[in-house]
Amino acid sequence: MSQVDAPRGRTCSRTLRSVALLTSGVLALPVLAGCSSGEDESDAPAPAQDIAPAARDLVADGGTLRWAVDALPTTLNAFQADADATTTRIAGAVLPSLFTLDRRGRPQRNPDYVESAEIIDREPKQVVLYKLNQQAVWTDGREIGAPDFVAQWHALNGKDSAYWTAHNSGYERIEKIEKGASDLEVKVTFNKPYADWQSLFTPLYPKEVTGTPDSFNDGARTTLKAMAGPFQLASTDGKAGTATLVRNPRWWGQAAKLERLVLTAVPRENRAAALAAGRLDLAAVDRHVADRISLALRDKGAGSKALSHGPGAEITPSAALKSWALANGSDDGKAQAAREARRQSAVAAEAYANEQTALRGFVVRKSLEPAYTQLALNGESGPLSDDRVRRAVGRALNRKELAEAVLTPLGLPAVPPGSHLALAGQRAYADNSGALGKQSTQDAQALLADAGWTRGGALEKHDPPKAGGEGGSSKKAEPSSQTAPSASAKTAPGAKTAPSAGAKTAPGAKTAPSVKTAPSVKAAPSVKAAPGSAELRTKPVEGQEDKASSEGMYIVGDDKPADGGHRAETGTGGTRILAPAPGAALQGEAPRRRADALHDDIANKGGIKPQERKGGVAGAYAPLGTAAPARAGGPLGKNGKPLTLRFVLPAGPGSEALRTVGDKISKMLDRIGVHAEITKVDDDSFFKDHIASGAYDMALYSWPATAFPATDARPIFAKPRPAGDGSLLVEQNYTRVGSDYIDQLFDQAAAELDEDESRALVRRADARIWAAAGSIPLYQRPELVAAKPQVVNAGAFGFAAPRYQDIGFKKAESSKSTKK
Repeated sequence: MSQVDAPRGRTCSRTLRSVALLTSGVLALPVLAGCSSGEDESDAPAPAQDIAPAARDLVADGGTLRWAVDALPTTLNAFQADADATTTRIAGAVLPSLFTLDRRGRPQRNPDYVESAEIIDREPKQVVLYKLNQQAVWTDGREIGAPDFVAQWHALNGKDSAYWTAHNSGYERIEKIEKGASDLEVKVTFNKPYADWQSLFTPLYPKEVTGTPDSFNDGARTTLKAMAGPFQLASTDGKAGTATLVRNPRWWGQAAKLERLVLTAVPRENRAAALAAGRLDLAAVDRHVADRISLALRDKGAGSKALSHGPGAEITPSAALKSWALANGSDDGKAQAAREARRQSAVAAEAYANEQTALRGFVVRKSLEPAYTQLALNGESGPLSDDRVRRAVGRALNRKELAEAVLTPLGLPAVPPGSHLALAGQRAYADNSGALGKQSTQDAQALLADAGWTRGGALEKHDPPKAGGEGGSSKKAEPSSQTAPSASAKTAPGAKTAPSAGAKTAPGAKTAPSVKTAPSVKAAPSVKAAPGSAELRTKPVEGQEDKASSEGMYIVGDDKPADGGHRAETGTGGTRILAPAPGAALQGEAPRRRADALHDDIANKGGIKPQERKGGVAGAYAPLGTAAPARAGGPLGKNGKPLTLRFVLPAGPGSEALRTVGDKISKMLDRIGVHAEITKVDDDSFFKDHIASGAYDMALYSWPATAFPATDARPIFAKPRPAGDGSLLVEQNYTRVGSDYIDQLFDQAAAELDEDESRALVRRADARIWAAAGSIPLYQRPELVAAKPQVVNAGAFGFAAPRYQDIGFKKAESSKSTKK
């Protein structure tokens, strides 16, 4: 049976990442993300783009490109809760982006809009000065200027609840915006330092959209009053499922090569047929369609030879003979049924063959998507509320094997991500997986043994052990760092979504989780520490001392007793009280020291030898001397209960890779005595009824990478907080695992204007996230795009933002020859 209790908890999105989960298994981020520069660069290479790059003089002028999207947008306002990937694509083509991402996921100033943007003052307050391109104008002829910045700030700073906003991160830190020395200068003063200031005002909307709540809420749902990109939105056709963009006649930059860009709504499962029917020129596809295109190109020279794949290809000669015999037999009923089946099979085979012929006109462009798939471990209740069990699961996984299962057949590099907060190529990237430890069946078994899970334990019942460390040592543990609030973490049985504080939701607007939202809890104040100080590296913030459990590592329902007193586990449902035992405190210290030592190594670049360091803990992350079980395999149990984890996977089309990986994970866990009970659920219920509500033990889903992790990743790993009504605010931390210290590292990184130091704080936070073992990154997702070979400067973009004015069709050879 699953160890998951009834759904509980509420989500509160401070920075909302819209959900496009299900078939793709990814939670999508609709707005630009990433930052930082300096000399401490990550040397991990970014995956190569595959966009058929071509110089502009080799791209034909004119033409219409039909580009597949999942659906037409329900709003054109990227800052509303129901904005989606199509909203983002349209905004990128028709609105200003002050900073765009390059192929390594690093933000770059966009010279089409901004001549310069820099911090001109740090004390007493941070001031950023934007110098705008003097040619930049809206489609109504008005100059882009300070009034547009002011209106967007007022709409998004969270002070006026009449605006239906999905997120306001960064805008709430602005104190004032004013015109500089000229109309082309905009001066932004912050009331708190903000490292991720480059994330702001992208996209930038005209004041006609953001100036009033009515225009913001409803005025930009189907049209935009003014635009300022290489394209402008000409029309949307709900019946045809198209949004048509045309060249912007007032565009001051390099003219768009395409005359029209038609975004065409085609569900993923219908894209092979749409490509074959000639309805699309460019479309993101799943592996099944990519394989079909590869087979079509392989079969191109086969002539009229029957296909070895598709409908009817697996029928053996004996089965074919039997079918013929039935169709021509004396039993009229069976004969008619057999003839109808043969007819349908022939029709399907012919349609498939025709589609394959048409698919020969496409190629597959592939790269790695800026998103990673993780194994999420729900720390709310059950066995995974013990961090030793979570770490055992993490150390049982061969992440390299799992990545290879998905990426190697596609010819893509299969290197498991080493960070939750950045991907290879980004400045903040560093491999911090050592804070968890390498794959080791023996060490995983030792962790489970220390947590009390033994062979035969499912048959034996004992008195409930002391919670936290499961009994053991009588030696007094040192107090560790931050804790959860001592309020009881009561949970509501049926979780529902409500807008976050200060934000209303538009009527009919889609909301990501079906989990109730409450006003955000005020974060702990940021604590100033000297850059690189030992205080910051190893100690909690003063005034936040946690004397109860391991460094505030949060388990929902872990209420800390006063004065370090112990409480026993009570009950089987509702809130579980987990008090720390001395052994648990020592047990939890090892991965944290490992995380800190890992970042000392990164910072010192080999200046101190590992054997010379103090405070390190040797061996597995079970207490030194803990014996592993004698042999691998066999079920584990404790107090009469087997160690069974409910593993929830989506069942729909497009999730085949997740199910393949899930099966492999199940086998890996069997080796350490953990039984994964796989449950496949409908795509429609996978997220809202399981992930967001907490009705799972383990699950596979993806998060997008961000260029601004201090801002965008914080709600994903924020420590859940009890709300006033006793329910729980989890923001987007669906694993329910977090700590005060991790939150403080995020807050310090967001307020640190020294880019190198901010990046170091982000890396330190990531090491602590690895040590907490609520999320285990497995592989970077593949990005597969079907394209006509003539399409250039488009395809698998990877991190980079599309440069819409350069997308087009390659000039014909004859045209180039004539020009010469």
